[in-house]
Amino acid sequence: MQLSRPSSAGSRPSGIARAGVFALTIFVSAALLFLMEPMFAKMVLPLLGGTPAVWNTCLVFFQTVLLGGYAYAHFSAKLLSIRGQTRLHLVVLIAALLTLPFRTPAGWAPPARHSPLLWLLALLAVGVGAPFFALSASTPMLQKWFSHSGHPSASDPYFLYAASNAGSLLGLLAYPLLLEPALGLSAQTRLWASWYRLLVLLVLACAALVWRASAPAGVAAGEPAPSDAAQHSGAEDFDHVDSRRRLQWAALAFVPSSLMLGVTTELTTDIPPIPLMWVLPLSLYLLSFILVFTRRPLLSHRWLVGRLPLAILVASIPILSKTNLPLIALMPIDLVAFFTVALVCHGELWRKRPSARSLTEFYLWVAVGGVLGGIFNAIIAPLIFHSAVEFPIALVLAAALRPPTDVVNTTPRARKLDYLLPAALGVCVATLILALEAEGLKPGLTMNVMVFGVATVWCLSFAKRPLRFALGLASLMLAGGVYTGHLGHVLSTERSFFGIYRIANDENGLRVLFHGSTVHGIQSPDPARACEPLAYYTRSGPIGQVFAAYAGDTVEHQVAIVGLGAGAMAAYQGPGRQLTFYEIDPLVERIARDTRYFTYLSNCAPRARVVLGDARLSLAEAPDHAYGIIVLDAFSGDSIPLHLLTREALRIYLRKLASGGLLAFHISNRYLDLHQVLGNLAYDAGLVCLLDPDTGPSDEDTKSGKFASVWMVMARNREDLQPLSEDPRWIPVFPILRARVWTDDFSNVLSIIKFR
Repeated sequence: MQLSRPSSAGSRPSGIARAGVFALTIFVSAALLFLMEPMFAKMVLPLLGGTPAVWNTCLVFFQTVLLGGYAYAHFSAKLLSIRGQTRLHLVVLIAALLTLPFRTPAGWAPPARHSPLLWLLALLAVGVGAPFFALSASTPMLQKWFSHSGHPSASDPYFLYAASNAGSLLGLLAYPLLLEPALGLSAQTRLWASWYRLLVLLVLACAALVWRASAPAGVAAGEPAPSDAAQHSGAEDFDHVDSRRRLQWAALAFVPSSLMLGVTTELTTDIPPIPLMWVLPLSLYLLSFILVFTRRPLLSHRWLVGRLPLAILVASIPILSKTNLPLIALMPIDLVAFFTVALVCHGELWRKRPSARSLTEFYLWVAVGGVLGGIFNAIIAPLIFHSAVEFPIALVLAAALRPPTDVVNTTPRARKLDYLLPAALGVCVATLILALEAEGLKPGLTMNVMVFGVATVWCLSFAKRPLRFALGLASLMLAGGVYTGHLGHVLSTERSFFGIYRIANDENGLRVLFHGSTVHGIQSPDPARACEPLAYYTRSGPIGQVFAAYAGDTVEHQVAIVGLGAGAMAAYQGPGRQLTFYEIDPLVERIARDTRYFTYLSNCAPRARVVLGDARLSLAEAPDHAYGIIVLDAFSGDSIPLHLLTREALRIYLRKLASGGLLAFHISNRYLDLHQVLGNLAYDAGLVCLLDPDTGPSDEDTKSGKFASVWMVMARNREDLQPLSEDPRWIPVFPILRARVWTDDFSNVLSIIKFR
């Protein structure tokens, strides 16, 4: 029996209360959705070496499921009555309860010899697919329900989208700032499950409100309530959505999504891909929706459109000049540009939004654009590009999508100049770069100002014409490709799931392997120095001191080295010593074995073993007490992957360490102070710990390939470290007793970031 619409407004809850229930439900749903994302991504990081690609792949999965949720909301609204849709969604929400609390599936191990991308997507589907799908449909579905609620604002429910994004933003920021520092992962998932149960009750309350105000019998399934036909201020009310409008929605959603992932990769290449760095771009992405999807936006859309070219050009300068800016400078530049682009693109979405009749289709196409942006960055770009060009491509597309700020001259001459002037800009810049390099001017501030200072001002003069400006920016990017930059003469660029690697000759004639902007190995082309370890591994440096102190000792007969790089530590191969390298990325092994670039493995240790796969998982399968020395030198950009610095990881190392053996950790880092983490781990395990901060080489040593490096060693008792404890360069490490020991369940990177 169908309930009829109540005859008097006084029999219903007040309008404010009804809107409040819907807003609260959407807020909680969105907060849970975006709490889940960094929480589960952190769970899977240890399985894949902590690479930045893990988060980008997770985002693609979440965006794809979000698209599925929006499609489910859209088609269920078209095929079912409003009551049928509410019943179906309640069943979906309750069914997802059976999968809680979520966790990584037991027994899953990533593939060792090919990309783990598909494996990771499958793991995500099994681990969190059901609850994420249930939550992903809630925002558009609850807005659709609200349009049938009889509320005075039912004809324009888009204001509830601000509640959704506010909840998303709170969930994202609460994770790294509140939950991660205070609770372990198991406690986090239990708390999340409790709040999910509360959400089910809130959705039931919304369903009850819709049932009270549902349409009379005879209304067809999927037909909108009478309020749907009402006009709403600022929206484009039409019954038929054409293909051009759908493509506009998708394109305006594509660019911020792609740029968000590009910025995330930029920020997490040289520091660990921790939740804090994940959520900064994503939080700004959500904040842009909050600011523009309101009836009275705080920022003028026209003002933002006018400032967009300058923001894009400022973010392009480090790319053009190949300048390795410090994180404290790079972060605000990239984030401001991204935020401005997101505000402009999402502001255009707001201006082009349809009436409530097409609400679910609008969100569906916005989700399509978001998914395509994610797929482009996380899947397509690594397959077709050797370097990270997706970030500059997104900047060029943002420039092209920008609406004109003035009346555009459409004469044939003006349209021709839209192509000729950018081409002239590119040719002039490339010619100037080649001429200055031919004159012997080296890359640096002077050359950057001479070339790119004038060029960016010239490009900015195109700003009033979006096509001309976008093509000008693209020509600058192409011309910048001939610029040498700080990496030196690049011989090869390779890309894998785990990062981008460049092989270059530096100004001193040394062969260098870069991961991002971090050096992962150096070798001299001089045959007389072919087996001389350089960079962080010199014989006069800390790790050289370790091998010298234990030369001839039985403990150093079997050595495990976590992290291969260019293979520099193969130079420590000696009589009776067997080296075993553990490397997660097959591409790194191919580079280290390619004698066109590096010969450490082939010349210095041809019998050295290389075991592919995550080092922690691979080490766990090695025989117990097999190694006299275990060296932890696994880099992710500029940092050891955090899952190698936990109590559980240390237990594995000790189980594989022979009696009298020692652990050596390479902890050189621009952004994190890792020695306190290791000091607390050593104290917790009852180990002795020493540190060599290596004050740094002279200028002459640097030219010959020696870098400063920081190393720590641990052993079971003082006698095992006696050869090093007598060296004044090695100092004892004491724990910070108030600090919590890191485990697989708990870590707090925020507490060890170097802000200076």
